[in-house]
Amino acid sequence: MRIAMIGSGYVGLVSGACFADFGHTVVCVDKDPAKIDALKAGGIPIFEPGLDSLVADTVRQGRLSFSTELGYAVSQADVVFIAVGTPSRRGDGHADLSYVYAAAREIAASLTGYTVIVTKSTVPVGTGDEVERIIAETAPDADFAVASNPEFLREGAAIDDFKRPDRIVIGVQDERAAELMRAVYRPLYLNQAPILITGRRTAELIKYAANAFLATKITFINEIADLCEKVGADVQEVARGIGLDKRIGAKFLHAGPGYGGSCFPKDTLALVKTAQDFGVQVRIVETVVAVNDHRKRAMARKVVAACGGSVRGKTIALLGLTFKPNTDDMRDAPSISIVAGLLDGGATVRAYDPEGVEQARPLLGPVEYATDPYDCATGADALVIVTEWNAFRALDFRRLKDVMAAPVLVDLRNVYGGEEATSRGFAYSSVGRPG
Repeated sequence: MRIAMIGSGYVGLVSGACFADFGHTVVCVDKDPAKIDALKAGGIPIFEPGLDSLVADTVRQGRLSFSTELGYAVSQADVVFIAVGTPSRRGDGHADLSYVYAAAREIAASLTGYTVIVTKSTVPVGTGDEVERIIAETAPDADFAVASNPEFLREGAAIDDFKRPDRIVIGVQDERAAELMRAVYRPLYLNQAPILITGRRTAELIKYAANAFLATKITFINEIADLCEKVGADVQEVARGIGLDKRIGAKFLHAGPGYGGSCFPKDTLALVKTAQDFGVQVRIVETVVAVNDHRKRAMARKVVAACGGSVRGKTIALLGLTFKPNTDDMRDAPSISIVAGLLDGGATVRAYDPEGVEQARPLLGPVEYATDPYDCATGADALVIVTEWNAFRALDFRRLKDVMAAPVLVDLRNVYGGEEATSRGFAYSSVGRPG
């Protein structure tokens, strides 16, 4: 099958490469000539484990290509995926759909034969209706259908998520489009991936509801962590105790500095705004958004408390900047609020991240960047684990103590046990565990 993927960012590139690996012929389109030139030369604009080799293999086999020519790619395609950005709109928090609608207008001008246009981007309820209206208005004689096919990819595990999904959600208005979409995903039948065919508006809402629920689980366990610290309980044991209940499940019950990334912050906010537009209260989601924002700022205060109540004139070393490991994504990362709070408190901030430094530079202000964890810790009055990269799971405490100005470890991801650190002479604090 011939597929045009409009947008070669995270979702578009991963999806396009995986579709090509299934045997489809895929053209990834992007308006940025520099990005397309880099992709043609073998450069990958994002860090995602395994993506570089997957792209190289499918390009070499002739099933994946890159272009700035949207019209030609669309004219040759059976299915056109829209995978452009839908960031939070400045001022009101609504999803900015300008890129989606612009893509729809360009697609309409190049349609030939029956084509299914699929919104892969995360979009609010009713977006598919507007895409359909735009295309019908721009190309009245076009033979097309509009579908919704939300993605459920975790950064750092996106390829495996695409190839072994929990479910495939397809929102359509007619059976002809449903059959074509089933054909697109037929290679996954061997993995027995369940395909859920719904109405288009239902599919659009499923994505937002799923992300809001997961964000709620994270926020819930973070509030329980605060309670654990006050009563002397261990949040990790609490999480395990409730996670063993199959009705709850263990995933997304890891206490930490709050959620970030490209999905949860903007999608929870967009869901709240959509509900407000329709006169519906989603008070749980509204609270999740507020609590998570507060938590990120509170983590800087936690570091200050571990340093005796003040960081003025002190050097604070941060290990990890990205919102999670195995990605270079800095969007709404907790580190942004933590760094801001420490700088406001008069600290000098030094940081190390295996992949996210270049993305962090324009976001964090006057931060020093180190070349490895021990370079980062040298001369520091406290070491803070912000992101749980594997490279931070077996640190040499003796070496750290030798290079640090003061042996203070603030573990915002509960990577270590308290006794493990204190027995090596560190003042240790973590999240939701007894001091």
